[in-house]
Order: sequence, then structure tokens, then C-alpha cells
Amino acid sequence: MQKRQLGSSDLFVSEIGLGCMSLGTNGAKAEAIIAAALEEGINYFDTADLYDFGTNEEIVGRALKNVRDQVVLATKAGNRWTDAKDSWTWDPSKSHIKEAVKKSLKRLGTDYIDLYQLHGGTIDDPIDETIEAFEELKAEGLIKHYGISSIRPNVIREYAQKSDIVSVMMQYSILDRRPEEEALPLLRDNRISVVTRGTVAKGLLSDHMLDKASETVRKNGYLDYTFKELQEILPALKEKLASDRSLAEVAIQYNLASPAVASVVAGASSPAQIRENALAASGHPLSAEEIALIRSLTKSSQYDQHR
Repeated sequence: MQKRQLGSSDLFVSEIGLGCMSLGTNGAKAEAIIAAALEEGINYFDTADLYDFGTNEEIVGRALKNVRDQVVLATKAGNRWTDAKDSWTWDPSKSHIKEAVKKSLKRLGTDYIDLYQLHGGTIDDPIDETIEAFEELKAEGLIKHYGISSIRPNVIREYAQKSDIVSVMMQYSILDRRPEEEALPLLRDNRISVVTRGTVAKGLLSDHMLDKASETVRKNGYLDYTFKELQEILPALKEKLASDRSLAEVAIQYNLASPAVASVVAGASSPAQIRENALAASGHPLSAEEIALIRSLTKSSQYDQHR
């Protein structure tokens, strides 16, 4: 598994990372998936204190305990479950972040976090205060580096200008090319890496294509694609680009073609899916002609909202 430098940090992350949100609460099953990831050379594991009320961090921490110094462990903070645990509220305050990190460290069973991320963010947040919290955590040795998880261009711009973030996690795919015009060039110029999620667009960019499309997608389409447009575009992508490889491989390679991208974070529900993702990452890079073809078949949209 090839590795890429995460921003200007000393961290090198595998081109496929494991998004741990989908692991579930069955410890044995989750550990089998994580073990398969390690076997495939995946070293980047991404969780959050929000997932399964913290149980996800506990499972991930236990599974990685014996290889802790060989992996890049990432988690997130900023969301607070209500007492009833039926919803959460947003809290990017310094006091919350500095309290949340202690709880995450305990659940993960480690004394430091490689990459601590703000789990969202708006332009109305106390951004200077949030940055101060992360910087203090670095100085205290509790985290090595920090980043944000956001698709908001104005928020990303603020952190790029004011902070030492090394990464931004954001949704990016063949069907969601919104980051290309604003975010990707800005981040590359500032030596900040992108960690992508949503690469296979809820399974639409897999060989299943529309077979497993949800009722919502069938009714409303996906982002600014109508269902009718998807019925035309997806078969065209498969026919022209995925005759001898999976459509998921094309999707993953499209993300990896961007010099701003360090890792594609993908969830997995089984060890077999881990191996499929790893195989896709090790496939042939897309040619310039293939990238141009993808862009001619799909929309180059911008963020009209999310600012």
C-alpha cells in the first residue's frame, strides 16, 4: 500500500484509510475488519467521539493497541450528545474540545492522538478560540497534529489562513466535484492535504450502480443529478472506463489523481470489502485522457450553500 505525506506533517498515510464509523458495535467483527486492513497495509484509521456514543473509539483502540506506534490514529470532536442521546449539539468551544480529548484518549487507550479533527464547523464559530484549543493540545503532547472535517469553502479558507491544520476531510467523488474549483487548489497551495470521504457516492459509483439506489435517490436524484441523469451517466462511465476493472476502482483512482489528496477514507462491512478497496487503490492510475473523459461526462458544480 502506497503512502502519502499528510500536509506538511511528519505523518504518512496509506492511500486507502479505514473509515471506522461503519464498523458497528460487534467487537469481534470490527476487529476482524481492522485486522484485514492492517494486513493490506492500511495504516490510517479514522473514528470520532460521536460514533456509537464513543463505543467506536473503544473498539478501534483495543484493536490497534498492539500496533499503536505503526498506525495513524485520527478522531474528531465538536459534537455533543444530548443527555437523552437522541440528538447532538454543536460545540466548538475551547473548553469542550479540551475536555473531549481526555475522554477520547481514555476510550482509545492511548496517550496521544495523531490527528485530531474538528467534526464540522461554521463561519459563525469562535474559530480563533478553537485553533487555540488545538494548539494547546499540541503543546501538551496530547495530539500530534490537527485538521478539520468540513465542506464549507469559507470555513476551510479561515483555517487555511489562520491555523496550522495539516488536513481537511471532505466529500469528493466523480459525482461530487464541488471541491475542485475552490478547495483543492487552495489547500494544495497551503500544503494542506485532503482526506476524502463519500468516494463511491453511496454505492452509485460501484458495479451495483443504481441497483441498490435508495428511494430518496430514486425520487430526488443525487446532489444536482436527477435520477434520469444518473441512469444515463453511470452506464456511460462503466462502459467507457470500467470494462476491465470495477467502477469503484475508477472512483478511487479519480480521487487519488488529485495531488491535493493524501488518502481516500472508505468504510467497510467485511474483510472482503477491505481487500477490494486495497486492490482498487493499487490499480493503474487514470490517464489524463480518462480524467478528461470523466469530467466531460459529469458536472463541475460549485458550493452554492454550505458557506
